[in-house]
Amino acid sequence: MKIVSGRTGSPHVTSQQFRQMLEGIIGQGSYIITSGEKLKPELSSNNLLKIRSGMMAHHGCISCVDIGTYDEVTLTNGSQGMKRIDLIVNRYTRNAETEVENCSWKVIQGTPVASNPAVPAYTSGNLQDGDLVDECPAFEVHYDGINVTEVKSLLSVTDGLSGLSSNLTKTNTVLENRKPIFIDSTAQGTANLDTNSFLKAGITYAFIVIVSSNISSESYKQEIACALNNVNMGNNGNYYKLVSTFTGKCSKGDKLHITSYKNGGTWTLFATRAIFIPVS
Repeated sequence: MKIVSGRTGSPHVTSQQFRQMLEGIIGQGSYIITSGEKLKPELSSNNLLKIRSGMMAHHGCISCVDIGTYDEVTLTNGSQGMKRIDLIVNRYTRNAETEVENCSWKVIQGTPVASNPAVPAYTSGNLQDGDLVDECPAFEVHYDGINVTEVKSLLSVTDGLSGLSSNLTKTNTVLENRKPIFIDSTAQGTANLDTNSFLKAGITYAFIVIVSSNISSESYKQEIACALNNVNMGNNGNYYKLVSTFTGKCSKGDKLHITSYKNGGTWTLFATRAIFIPVS
């Protein structure tokens, strides 16, 4: 075991160790870091692409275009009547003798074809494994004839810690709004549910109302009905023990009214449970 983030009396932190730490923080893939102009590509002409300021991470290796500057990448003319896709990569290299490392833009030219051009191949290495060359695809340049029709960015932009915190807050809010709401009533024979008391404004809810009702003797019959805003949703009945279920959609301000009818006896059970689930 070696100490990395501590003084030892001599230089000891290697680029590989530094990249290992960054991989643990940012990730092991390839990303544009939220900085500068986020390496925005800007086509100056069919022969020149500007890449604005920003930073990117590739297998823990950080490279950048300085703030307030841009890099220029020279493009090769397209071919009349042909289509082509060129690939712009961030090319990492390491000199095996000197151990000097470098990152630079490189254009890999595709093959002109009449239709359906293919993206050219590139060197897919892993500098953490000691590969001397590791190319990270950053942009595709699409040609139709002599004209560039599209410059496509291939890397996603990572959120910083502040962005991550903001997204977590939003996620928690969404999850809070998605919680089902349970409303129970033991009122016998009838139940009135005014959603103003428990639903949130601006949200549509799917609901299910379950009424469990028993009367004292199987000699008697009962019927349960449910209405939403005075519009009947359905009836269930003609037995002395019932479990009645009603479903629908509602929002804050709607009113549910459960009504029961029986031809004799007394209630030995009358329980109502309504479940409201946010859907939009």
